Amino acid sequence: MTLSFRDPIHGFIRADALETALINTPAVQRLRWIKQLGMTYLVFPGAEHSRFSHVLGAMHLAGRVYDALAARPDSPLDPDPRAPERRLVRAAGLLHDIGHAPFSHSAEDLFDAPIDHEAMTGRLLGVPAMAELFQRYGEGLSPQDVARLLEGGNGPIERLLSQIISGELDVDKMDYLLRDSRNCGVAYGSYDLERLLDTIVALRNEATGDWGIGVEEGGVHALEALVMARYYMFTQVYFNVTGKALELHLNGWLLEDGLRWSSDPETFLQQDDVSALSAMRKSSSQHARAVLYRERFPLAFETREHLTLEERDRFAALVPDLEAEFGPSRLMVSNSAKDPHRLGKSQVLVRRWDGSLEPMEVASQFIRHLTRIDTFRVYSAPEIRAAVTEKLRREWS
Repeated sequence: MTLSFRDPIHGFIRADALETALINTPAVQRLRWIKQLGMTYLVFPGAEHSRFSHVLGAMHLAGRVYDALAARPDSPLDPDPRAPERRLVRAAGLLHDIGHAPFSHSAEDLFDAPIDHEAMTGRLLGVPAMAELFQRYGEGLSPQDVARLLEGGNGPIERLLSQIISGELDVDKMDYLLRDSRNCGVAYGSYDLERLLDTIVALRNEATGDWGIGVEEGGVHALEALVMARYYMFTQVYFNVTGKALELHLNGWLLEDGLRWSSDPETFLQQDDVSALSAMRKSSSQHARAVLYRERFPLAFETREHLTLEERDRFAALVPDLEAEFGPSRLMVSNSAKDPHRLGKSQVLVRRWDGSLEPMEVASQFIRHLTRIDTFRVYSAPEIRAAVTEKLRREWS
């Protein structure tokens, strides 16, 4: 049995027998009830899309990136459409987000154990039902193979496959930028996916023997467009002033009511946005009311978008005194920070016309001059907003 989906971003997405079986598991079906952008749908009404649609897109793009890399004459990848490595990377794309807590990244640090959503994904891959499914449909693949790939992989080929899912030029970014932009009704996330896929290449580090993903020189502008799309999506959507306030209220509600996301796989699968909202409706917390009835704290102060490290530390030092004067329960402080041009742990390399390699920041003058997004916002109870604003204007300036 196979499945076919009509996707607004990629057209038809087709799933083979293993992928179909995985899609029908509770772990993947649960993602239908996890919003991709957390609280952002309360700001951008179209942002109702789920993690489910994103993982289908990531699976589809994992196959396309694999094919693009394998088609190169010097590629280490097998171009056979049924190659085990291709099937593995598509399965990893499909399963990479199953450990996300309700509302995705909005409150991902509040598990009842010291784990994150990646570790929760590993736990879900380890349940007996997942092993039985792979045994029936995997044709030699196992959930341990997927878990190992999501953790970085063993050996040069697996490490290359791992980068397709989570790396410098990965399918996670490629899909969420286009998908989030379309659903939010903004144009910021657009970039030339087809040109990027046409110029993407596996590059070998002669010193270590490892392979990485880079681009041919002709793809530099497509790469720049992706970086620019990521920059604007963070500044305009992911770090939206109202969306950040609602995230803080969500976290405040969980902390105030003593709630946490379960680290037990069976219990975790019963937790989603719907169950969280249901619990929120029964709560007397001011933070729950802020989310449900838009009684959120207004913005009292905001720094500029690109603080230096010294400025960041100086503003952070003001917060304890602020909380002492006005009370921590009447204040919420967010620090939104991101390096939009740092796409992963290592550099994106560009292969020039003569075969030489250079870092993306050298090949692109535009990317070279991008700086880190780092901004603070202070929200307060309405009755103290003016006083908080005045104090911070005086002390910050």
